[in-house]
Amino acid sequence: MKRHTLAMAFLLCLTSFATTLPDGTAAAAPLSQADIARYADELLKRNYRAGGPGAAVLVARGDKVLFRAARGEADIDRHMPLRPDSVFRIGSVTKQFAAAGLLTLVEAGKVSLDDPLSKYVPGFPGGERITVLQLLNHTSGVRNFNGMPGCMEGVVRRDLTTAQVIDLFKNEKPDFSPGSSYAYSNSGYVLVGAIIEAASGMPWHVYLARVLFEPLGMRHTGYGHDPRFAAQQVRGYSYKGEAVVPMLPMSMTQPHAASALVSNIDDLLRWNRALHEGRVLTSATYERMITPVGEAAGAGIRYGLGVYEGTMRTRPELWHGGRIFGFISSLSYLPGPDITVVVLENDDAHDGIDAYPLARRLAAMALGEPYPDMLAVAVDAPALKAAEGVYRFDAGVTRTLRVLDGKLTAQRDRGPRQVLTPIAVDDFLYGDGFNRLKLERDVGGVINGIRFFANGDGAGEVGVRTNEPLPEKPVGVPLPRAALERLVGAYANNELKLTVYIDGEALKAQIVGQPPVSLRATSPTLFDVEETGASLEFSAGDMPAAQVAIQQNGKRTVLKRVP
Repeated sequence: MKRHTLAMAFLLCLTSFATTLPDGTAAAAPLSQADIARYADELLKRNYRAGGPGAAVLVARGDKVLFRAARGEADIDRHMPLRPDSVFRIGSVTKQFAAAGLLTLVEAGKVSLDDPLSKYVPGFPGGERITVLQLLNHTSGVRNFNGMPGCMEGVVRRDLTTAQVIDLFKNEKPDFSPGSSYAYSNSGYVLVGAIIEAASGMPWHVYLARVLFEPLGMRHTGYGHDPRFAAQQVRGYSYKGEAVVPMLPMSMTQPHAASALVSNIDDLLRWNRALHEGRVLTSATYERMITPVGEAAGAGIRYGLGVYEGTMRTRPELWHGGRIFGFISSLSYLPGPDITVVVLENDDAHDGIDAYPLARRLAAMALGEPYPDMLAVAVDAPALKAAEGVYRFDAGVTRTLRVLDGKLTAQRDRGPRQVLTPIAVDDFLYGDGFNRLKLERDVGGVINGIRFFANGDGAGEVGVRTNEPLPEKPVGVPLPRAALERLVGAYANNELKLTVYIDGEALKAQIVGQPPVSLRATSPTLFDVEETGASLEFSAGDMPAAQVAIQQNGKRTVLKRVP
């Protein structure tokens, strides 16, 4: 099964490595390097085939490397294996370097975070109202050019200068007024690169090499358009149905300071050690980099300057991921236990767990607190039926449990229903492999509540069982064929492409490299994905839909219609 936003699968049982707390979470236990390496090696083998695209993986505590390996092929046609020192495109992990590079110019007094964009890119529409800080934390409102119709087709193959890349989006209507909201924007980081060039007097990637890569000994990190680094890079792949195919062509001039760097796992460990130990920026500047502010500090966002701030097993985590044609990447750092996890893949929609979820599992294992595995146990139909009901949480949240097609499902408020996998009689995992739900019972053994663990962490939130009747079972809203036909077409951003089509009388959708899924209409524009619990919302109107938003597990991904 191919895995992305609409289809997820996780493997591997961890019970032999940790004790278990009363709430079912794994307790921290001292683990040997051999235990961690054995787990990581099995996880790598379970999720990547030897004869296909694969990944290089590194887990370290401080300077001590706990696991370093690669599996899969760097060149499928020639059957050249990936090596731990192989070089990959790192996609949006590039933003961390671009942000740090610009911050060195701030420390040198050549740039201020409060400076207007117009100071460095004269003539950019509205540039006098956009600050450097807003570009760095995605609150500028500058439209993401990767989502513009046609941009990721033939246009993306052309070599462009910085000014020409900016021309692709500078006249687009902003998504919002600067500072009033948050929207992830690769365009914003192209402008970050332009500011570096204006303030330093050299190309953005040359400046990063001078002040970051060369001083830190990062010999395998550089600009993906530079022939020296392009020659080192492994081949990237995608999927067409079940078949592995070469990645789509792209000029690496266009990802610019948003996504154009290449690197390997060793250099990224070296970078993590230097950045987070204070060898790149002063303490004050570093704190500014990792601390979200304004609209970027909102729940579910928490974006600093080129780095996300989150939690992993309740501990602080600093991370960034990347996805670009042919490649997926993840770079994570846990400040307290000083753990680094790097995962670099040479495919953009492979058939196992992808980079960041894999990194989370590896980091949790390095902590001695592994996440439970999605390994289903048998639970009989009466036991599942006994859990059906409406459960109320604080802040007015409800979760409805219902058995559909022999499986227990959960629905928050009026959101999509999600299939739960039983990993114990009263313990269930959501499709993402991390969110978890546990049935609570009274002294007589009767189910009187549920405990929901967001991302599988913490003490969980308790929902009390009510006597409210179950809502009516979901029934699709019948729509005329014309209403379905206006939704048919291809939608894409810089990470994935979705095709919507009619099969008989049914509307279906398929992400490149994924199996097709059925769409059930709940309105003329809103559809549920029964297989995964996701929902798709198309733009309204009589004309062909201009975009579709995929909502799943709290994440909203917008795709624009493409030719």
